[in-house]
Amino acid sequence: MTASSRFLAWLVFPLFALSSFNLLADTVEGAPQALHLLDYISADYPPTVEAGKVIDDAEYREQLEFTRALQGLIAGMPAKPEKAGLEQGIDALLAAITAKQDGADVARQARQLGAKLAVAYEVSQAPIITPDPTRGAPLYTQHCSVCHGTNGAGDGPAGVGMEPAPANLRDARRLDHLSLYAIYNTLGQGVEGTDMPAFADQLDDRQRWDLATYIAQFSADPATAKSEKTYNIADLARQTPAEVQAAEGPAAAATFRAQRAQPPQVKRGPAQLLDYTAATLDKSLAAYRAGERDQAYDLSVAAYLEGFELVESSLDNVDANVRKDTEKSLMAYRQSLQDGLPVEQAEQRLDAAKAKLKESADLLGSDGLSWSLSYISGLLILLREGLEAILVLAAILAFLRNTGQQSAVRSVNVGWGLALLAGLGTWALAAYVIDVSGSQRELLEGATALFASVMVLWLGVWMHDRRHAAAWQDYIKQSLVGGGGRFGFAILAFFSVYRELFEVILFYETLWLQAGPAGHNAVLAGGATALVLLFGLAWVILRGSAKLPLALFFSINAGLLCALSVVFAGHGVKALQEAGIFGTRPVAFFDFEWLGIHADAYSLTAQAVAIAAIIVLYGRSRVAEKRRVAA
Repeated sequence: MTASSRFLAWLVFPLFALSSFNLLADTVEGAPQALHLLDYISADYPPTVEAGKVIDDAEYREQLEFTRALQGLIAGMPAKPEKAGLEQGIDALLAAITAKQDGADVARQARQLGAKLAVAYEVSQAPIITPDPTRGAPLYTQHCSVCHGTNGAGDGPAGVGMEPAPANLRDARRLDHLSLYAIYNTLGQGVEGTDMPAFADQLDDRQRWDLATYIAQFSADPATAKSEKTYNIADLARQTPAEVQAAEGPAAAATFRAQRAQPPQVKRGPAQLLDYTAATLDKSLAAYRAGERDQAYDLSVAAYLEGFELVESSLDNVDANVRKDTEKSLMAYRQSLQDGLPVEQAEQRLDAAKAKLKESADLLGSDGLSWSLSYISGLLILLREGLEAILVLAAILAFLRNTGQQSAVRSVNVGWGLALLAGLGTWALAAYVIDVSGSQRELLEGATALFASVMVLWLGVWMHDRRHAAAWQDYIKQSLVGGGGRFGFAILAFFSVYRELFEVILFYETLWLQAGPAGHNAVLAGGATALVLLFGLAWVILRGSAKLPLALFFSINAGLLCALSVVFAGHGVKALQEAGIFGTRPVAFFDFEWLGIHADAYSLTAQAVAIAAIIVLYGRSRVAEKRRVAA
């Protein structure tokens, strides 16, 4: 067996290590593995037999062994009306291999059986969202290049001395007999007996499809992509270039190779994203039925983060109540998995969630966003996310200018300036270097929000302690702003702006795709309008605060910052919940998202802790002030 042929073959070695095939195939979950075997046979049998004679005896014996293993795998699958026909087909496949029939005939039999198996056991062989190899490029660099090499030739530094060696992904003969689904399937399940791991726990479905298209680029000529015929995504995923060549000729096969490596991109509208959520939730329930609770929970998190969350901002501008109800139903289903509820109850919650998803899809439509909705979304995203950062920055800058601390003003400007650069750097890294998953986005957002909550609370109490002229004079004498205080202001400015900018970049990237070329001008116009409004708000706040008496100014700013601390605490916990770090505990309470108030025990507890900290710190400040006055 050649090194490249082992790309799929080693996956089935555990079949021979076990005495019973039922251990691997007592649920529908065994269907992808059976498809994997059939893909291997269709790709690697033809070179072993020529004109009825065995060319590679060892390889031929392995083909027989793997086909017998496939018999056991199919036999252990759940009963279906089509199962008897599949078993007969596998018997016929084994007979053809035993008789050393022509390789093309055997490959065709294996591919036909795979198609029947996929239909019978409802295995989707096509992605819901059109794969994007530009998203797959950083994934390849991050996970694959160390073994397979930068150019896919199997010459990566970590692959030296591996047995078997990493597959040569540039082997066009080999890749021509693999469908895009076969590559995707291999990425999810790994290759047993080799150093290639399963990536199902690290990469979600969408990421594995993106990576599969990038790998397909190694054996394609981009110049042949343009043709009168455009293949749809289902054909690009299920068919192989070899099949296309047999049916349509070499020119069509070259076009097919290029198009499956760079699938024609369609507008990723709300309907497509919500379909992804619904389909991934179905996979989650199937995993839960099979007893795979961790996998089911992970899929439920991916369904939310890589689908519904990306249309939330647009849905908010149409009907915020529907968005809230849909989000709650998705979280309720996720919590049922974490709590280990019976399958029937989990299925009921899933049905309720899918009904809400349909309602959301009906509101947003299937053809993307209208011009007006694109404009409103572009306006409100930046206005909503920018307002919190403006309030914090305006409070700090007004305070420092009112007290003549110009050197500290420069530090704050440096802080938010660096935040802008960091935000752009994050966008560039996510787009071109590494792939930031939905859970990583929420984790970063949640951690940043909680850190900002602590920092804002510190600043609020700090201002409250110095609201009187005498306390302020003491502070000036100690020159704290010239040292650590100035650094603290810069850090606060950085995190306040970076947190909001991170969300703005995420939402605008999604909105840009949903709006499509016709709506791009509307998105830009909405963003420009929001910028004007934010500059105006900042000017009004700064100008108005300059006229306030020092004590009143300090008190107002201190109260505002402490309130923002409570808001950030609520937002931070909710982001961590969405990332799947911990579950949800809905309670009878009201929702007010602008204040970070969510009807959830965890979120409300975090805010209660923030309020308790404010009370304790302000109480300490009040006692210290009384002592100072008495002295």
